[in-house]
Amino acid sequence: MSGGSEPVLRRINSLMQLRQEVEALSHGAPWAPPADWLETDTELLLIMDVPGVESDAFELIEEENTVVVRGQRPPPETDGSFLSVERPQGSFQRTFSFPVETVPGTGQAQLRAGVLVIRFEKRHKIIDHE
Repeated sequence: MSGGSEPVLRRINSLMQLRQEVEALSHGAPWAPPADWLETDTELLLIMDVPGVESDAFELIEEENTVVVRGQRPPPETDGSFLSVERPQGSFQRTFSFPVETVPGTGQAQLRAGVLVIRFEKRHKIIDHE
C-alpha cells in the first residue's frame, strides 16, 4: 500500500462508519461500541468496550485490509418497566481498516470485564538488535 492512498482509505473508512450509523438509526437503536487500536513491536490490538455482550455473541471477519466485528447486546432481564432508556442494546457492526499490515487469519479475541481485545500478528515486526 502506498503512502499516498492512506488519506483516501481513511476517508472511505469514515464514510463506511457514517453509513453504518445512519442505517442503525433507521432501525431504531444505534450502537457503535468505542474502539482503540494499539500497536506493539509484534502485534496490532483492537480494543472495544462491549459491556453486557457475551463471548458467544460476537462474530469476527477478517477480509483483506479490514476486520468486521459484529455482536449483540440483549436487553437486561427484568420484571419492571423501563422509565427511560439510555444504554444501547441490540445488534452492532463495526468495520475497521487495519492501520498497519497484518498476517491474514491471525486474529485472536479475548473478552474480559466487558472489554474485547483482538490481537493480530503484524506483518512487519520491530526487532531490537542489541
